[in-house]
Amino acid sequence: MFIAYVVLAVLVSFLLVFSGRSMLVRDKDIVETLTRLGVPDSWYTPLALLKFAGALGLLIGIFYRPLGVAAAIGVVLFFIGAVISHLRVKDVKGVPVPFGLVLLSTVPLVLGIATL
Repeated sequence: MFIAYVVLAVLVSFLLVFSGRSMLVRDKDIVETLTRLGVPDSWYTPLALLKFAGALGLLIGIFYRPLGVAAAIGVVLFFIGAVISHLRVKDVKGVPVPFGLVLLSTVPLVLGIATL
């Protein structure tokens, strides 16, 4: 289970860093989506930093599992918030990606708890 945790923690961390970077550089697709969701421009950097913190926490969690579990909880909650944001503005077409990320980020959480 440890190897599965490591692989998924690295994978989710990569996705978080890539997504956070896209927010920082104001990728056109990200800006369009966040604007449609009503996210203020001033939130882009803090949201990107949350993604970076989640990625770092998952990676450190490889060596110190309690931090990895805490980071995984934060990442799952972050993406649940993204799903809720899409549903709030009735953007049903935008729900599958964050919902998939909720499911994907739940796996390191479960594996992290199982290997405490």
